[in-house]
Amino acid sequence: MTSKQRAYLRGLANTIPAILQIGKNGISENLIKQVDDALEARELIKLTVLETSPEETIDIANSLAQSTNSELVQTVGNKITLFRPRKKDSKINLPK
Repeated sequence: MTSKQRAYLRGLANTIPAILQIGKNGISENLIKQVDDALEARELIKLTVLETSPEETIDIANSLAQSTNSELVQTVGNKITLFRPRKKDSKINLPK
């Protein structure tokens, strides 16, 4: 992913609310399934890492991106933004 594409996705992510929270249980199979389903439905999602989480935000972000075959767009504070285009009928068209 190019820096221009990443910047475009960061701009889109500004307006969307966080839809999932990661707490003291950290990353579980259930969380990975929820993130995977959310990415398929929305393509661009934002998550919040709570203070009770056992891992650092960047570690969780990298692990989730790898587990769901998605791109880590950004981490800001305790927020994670992930992107994965739909297999068909993608709504977000990235700039070249």
